Amino acid sequence: MTIPLPTPDSRVVITGASSGIGEALAESFARRGHSLILIARREDRLHALADTLKTRYIVDVDVDACDLADASARTLLLGRLLDRDISVACLNAGFATYGAIADLDAIREHEEVELNVVAVHDFVVALLPRMLGRSSGGILITGSTAGNQPSPNNATYAATKAFANTLSESLHGELAGTGVTCTLLAPGPVRTEFGAVADLGAIEKRLPGFAWVTAEQAAEAAVRGLESGKRRVVPGATAKLQDVGGKYTPHSILNPILRKVYGDLR
Repeated sequence: MTIPLPTPDSRVVITGASSGIGEALAESFARRGHSLILIARREDRLHALADTLKTRYIVDVDVDACDLADASARTLLLGRLLDRDISVACLNAGFATYGAIADLDAIREHEEVELNVVAVHDFVVALLPRMLGRSSGGILITGSTAGNQPSPNNATYAATKAFANTLSESLHGELAGTGVTCTLLAPGPVRTEFGAVADLGAIEKRLPGFAWVTAEQAAEAAVRGLESGKRRVVPGATAKLQDVGGKYTPHSILNPILRKVYGDLR
């Protein structure tokens, strides 16, 4: 394995841990014996998950409720994490907005960039030096197949995930030979609360059941990929098709198609 083995003092940090892929990541790491620090806004959900994992897997699970889109709150949180032995950082928190960017709420768009981009970068900058200092550690960044191409009517989300994708893959190469690894999780359609938050009812109705993977499937693939030092994990056949299509289909063809797909959501 390329990530540190669990110890009594080490912790795996998971952001966006109150539901979906983040919750499933917590389960996957706890099942492997890792103690955790769970981070999200919804403290009640974090405590419920912590109680379940502590009982089921006999690991320590700490909760640190924080709105990561709030720069001041995020700075205080990172200060607390610097005093801990962080073996792995799973930077999973994020959300999407859909519609013409000029029609969307400007404050919400700013929060999306702050959470999906700035917070991810802040965690890397804060936590990576200690990992490098001890020559061991792992970073898992949740990007998206949406980050592979421009997406009209999904512009902010696609741009933020392009950042996440590129940052993660760049770090993978940069960290080679250091004892620290970075893996990108680039999912496509995943059955989580993410769709409800983003109001994706229309697209959920259009995609057949076989096109989706569960949060548990995505998380387990991500953890296995991180353990084996993979650069990029794309869970599910549909996501793999999206991944290839987004990379190699000319943008002049993709742009009008995605403009209609995401425009129809509104």
